[in-house]
Amino acid sequence: MKMLTNKTLLFLLLTFTAASLMLPPNVRAQEAGLESLRQTGMAFREVAKKVSPAVVFIKVEKEIKAQPGGNPLNSPLGDEFFRRFFGQPPQQYPHQQPQQQRPPQHAIGQGSGFIISPDGYIMTNNHVVAGTDQVTVTLLDGREYKAKVIGTDPPTDVAIIKIDETDLPFLSFDDSDKLEVGDWVLAFGNPFGLSHTLTAGIVSAKGRSGMGLNEYENFIQTDAAINPGNSGGPLVDLDGKVVGMNTAIFSRSGGYMGIGFAIPINMAQRIREQLVKTGSVTRGRLGVMIQDMTPELAESFDLKHGEGILIAQVIENSPAAEAGLKQGDLILQLDGQKVGKMAAFRNKISFTPPGTKVKLLIRRDGKEQTLTAKIGTLETDKNGRPAATSKLSKLGLSLQELTSDLADKFGYTGQNGVLVTEVEPGSAAEHAGIKRGDLIQEVNRAEVKTPSEVRKAIENNRRSSILLLVRQGNATRYLALKLDE
Repeated sequence: MKMLTNKTLLFLLLTFTAASLMLPPNVRAQEAGLESLRQTGMAFREVAKKVSPAVVFIKVEKEIKAQPGGNPLNSPLGDEFFRRFFGQPPQQYPHQQPQQQRPPQHAIGQGSGFIISPDGYIMTNNHVVAGTDQVTVTLLDGREYKAKVIGTDPPTDVAIIKIDETDLPFLSFDDSDKLEVGDWVLAFGNPFGLSHTLTAGIVSAKGRSGMGLNEYENFIQTDAAINPGNSGGPLVDLDGKVVGMNTAIFSRSGGYMGIGFAIPINMAQRIREQLVKTGSVTRGRLGVMIQDMTPELAESFDLKHGEGILIAQVIENSPAAEAGLKQGDLILQLDGQKVGKMAAFRNKISFTPPGTKVKLLIRRDGKEQTLTAKIGTLETDKNGRPAATSKLSKLGLSLQELTSDLADKFGYTGQNGVLVTEVEPGSAAEHAGIKRGDLIQEVNRAEVKTPSEVRKAIENNRRSSILLLVRQGNATRYLALKLDE
């Protein structure tokens, strides 16, 4: 067979190009569009081949000692599943027999995870594996393993589990800080038990906080479809590198509505390092109560709106107090970088190792100055959450300031108060009937708008009980909670 000469090849190329140019403009545009779509599809295909072997299906089980008339689904697993995705507990079965003592039941849940090292370490969500008796991991090729929970961090909803295997496929990480709104991302996981599903979308927003999901929030928002069962699965870029971990959706209907949230992998990686090394997480502490600058506060302090973070309170004998910070100071920079929203600043302090010295540029009485603070260690409870500095721990309440997003989500638009984000089982708050999503509007007949105001009112209480005005949906009622001294 004769080889084509360079002249012949050039002639054929020019002939093909000329023929293409003779096509009508609309046909050429259509062909170009189709070719672009084919290239996008090929890119997704290659990412799927690269990522899927390292994505795992996680099944969890827990034995529930059923109470008379109990619902086997109304368990820590079931409640967390529904809370995470629907904001409500599962419905009771109408055919329950309240007078019969049911035998222990096995609650079963499912989620996703992804292998992060060849020796079997897997990253997933805390709410997928926390409090379970047995964790089973299934790989793409069907291999099944019992997994050990290495460590969990409820405040960020990150967990690390491990299977006893070597030479496994694993995923590498990209820098999630470099993500931009509009970037393509792909979500992998097992929605509704449908193993190894891929969905595609873009980064819709960055730095989402105040969602009432975790203590420390800095979510990537995406329109890539995320549904129950996707929890713990990877969110990857077009290079197949992990940029986030799927964790929750925003939904009014219980299904996908185009808004999903993922934990940035940079945050998850910091947690992973500590969990693998020690099984727990140590966080930094500055010792201040802070709040974002509103237009009203900015006007009152003669400042530009959106500039800095206001110190509402300095805790005695804290690193902040030792550094000379005062109530009313405005924090402008942390180690030479402008501070953003309150949540972002809190996250940075939290991830700063205790003992580290940081420089804070502040404005006090119209003058700027730089102070140096030595970060302390944040005391936490058994769940890794900040230990309460007041009687809130005895009440069994976790609170969060009511943002506009949360007000819209829980139906409190136009209302003032402090949102209940968690109620400890068996606590005074639970016995009084307070539930997650309730809004505390008054403490001892005084209005409250921030968690610090609630905390201060409880600290100043001199009675054996405390009176709360609580809104639940469209109804309000007074509740008296007994304080155990």
